[in-house]
Amino acid sequence: MVRRMGLDRETLLVAAAELADEAGLDNLTLSALAQKLGVRSPSLYNHVNGLPDLRSALAAYCMQHLVDLMRDAVIGKSGEEAILSLSKSYLAFARQRPGLYEAFYKIEASDSPETAKLGEQLLSIFIRVLEPYGLGEQNTFHTIRGLRSLLHGFASLEQNNGFQMKLDFDESLHFVMRAFLKGLESGA
Repeated sequence: MVRRMGLDRETLLVAAAELADEAGLDNLTLSALAQKLGVRSPSLYNHVNGLPDLRSALAAYCMQHLVDLMRDAVIGKSGEEAILSLSKSYLAFARQRPGLYEAFYKIEASDSPETAKLGEQLLSIFIRVLEPYGLGEQNTFHTIRGLRSLLHGFASLEQNNGFQMKLDFDESLHFVMRAFLKGLESGA
C-alpha cells in the first residue's frame, strides 16, 4: 500500500464516488475507501466522521454535480427545449454515475446546511424551466414532483434492468417526456 500524501476531503469524495460507481453504494466502506486511497482507515477520520458522514457528504457531492450539470443543460433554453435538455442530462448523469446518483436518493442528508442549499438550487432550476407554463406556485411544485418522479423512476428502472422490451431507452424517454409536456401545455 503506497501512502497517499495530501489527502483532503475533495480527494476522499472523488475516490468514494468512484468506488460507489464501480461497486454500488452499499459496498462503499471506509476500509475499501482507505485501500483505494492507499491510507489506513483511521486516516479517513481526519476528513469524515464515519461512514454515515461520508455518505451524507457524498449526497451533497452528487447534488453539486447535478446542480452544475442541469444548470449547464438549460442555459439559453426555455420551455420544452429546456425541460427536454434537463431531462436528458439528468438521465445521462444517472447512467454515467450510478453509485453517486444512488447516494442522492439513499442518504438522509436534509439536516445538512450544504444539502439544504443545494436542494434549493436544484429546485430553483426546475422552477425556472417551468415558468413559461404559468402554472402558479402550487401547481409548479406538483409538476416538479411529477417530473422528478418520472426521471428518477426511469433512471431507477433502467439501472435495475426493469425495462425488458427491446426498445431504445432514449426513444422511450423522449416519448414519455413529450406526453408529459403536452399535458403541461393543455393544463397551463
